[in-house]
Amino acid sequence: MNKAQIASQGALPKKRKQRRVSLDRKKARAGWFFVLPFALGFVLVYLPLIIESIVSSFFTVTVKAADVITGTPASYRLQAAGLSHYQEALFENSDFVQNLITGMQQLIIDIPAIIIFSLFMAVILNQKMMGRAVFRAIFFIPVIISTGIVAQVDNMTTELSNQTSGESSIQTGNQASGSSASQLISAADVSSLFSSMMVGSELVTYVVNLVNNIYGIVNRSGVQMLIFLAGLQSISPAIYESCSIDGATAWETFWKITFPMISPMILVNAVYTVIDSFTSQSNTLMNFINNAFITEGNSVATAMAWIYFVIVILIVAVVGGILSAFIFYQRREG
Repeated sequence: MNKAQIASQGALPKKRKQRRVSLDRKKARAGWFFVLPFALGFVLVYLPLIIESIVSSFFTVTVKAADVITGTPASYRLQAAGLSHYQEALFENSDFVQNLITGMQQLIIDIPAIIIFSLFMAVILNQKMMGRAVFRAIFFIPVIISTGIVAQVDNMTTELSNQTSGESSIQTGNQASGSSASQLISAADVSSLFSSMMVGSELVTYVVNLVNNIYGIVNRSGVQMLIFLAGLQSISPAIYESCSIDGATAWETFWKITFPMISPMILVNAVYTVIDSFTSQSNTLMNFINNAFITEGNSVATAMAWIYFVIVILIVAVVGGILSAFIFYQRREG
């Protein structure tokens, strides 16, 4: 009697197939579980709005008001406009292009300054010293103050105080003379400082803009500093101990160990800084598009917003592509 006949008679028990789920699959399932609320919200809420926004940028919306006498409700009609709204935004509206160029120029100043400053402060605050947690909180407080409802309340309070004290009219009348007084340094100061060096006017302008914008740079470096701190604390202390045993200096340890190990965080902070700069409430182009929505209509403002979105994506892709060539990823064996 063979094994098949014995198994058919019930002499041998059947082996059950045990499905073993690997740890990676369990983590993947847990990740999808946490991402599921966002995915459902994106598909059910944001995706229809995005599609409607894209469609409205290629059409002219004509709104018909409600007629109280006849009882006709309000309605709207779409008329195909092709690329006319995009042409109007790029070639007819000079203010949109000017604000876009100004924002990109400011971004060239902000990205290196914010990343260098946040990395410098993260390295200092990562050292063992008294009151380290307090200093970390101090540098992160501007991030809390400048976001959300706190910023709105602060803006409302500032506007109310200006209206009651009459400072807004005084500032408007003295805007031209007061703009130079609020600057920390001028181009003449930097030129006299670099008089013995062969530097161009572009470097002088960059240094002037950088120093005069130091308040905004400090306020916008809190999140980047925390990301760098997380990267610095993930480096094994054994690596630094081996460097000290080999006789490496602090400067060599930073450039040979610290900087390569946190290079992925530099890429993350660069992308975050680009998106944060282009979507902040203080961005002039964002405010211009919001005002265009009121004055010029929904279709033209929507076309401006999508042009802006494509440019931001291209800048993020360029920054990510350039920095990815210099990123060091540690391989973990086992």
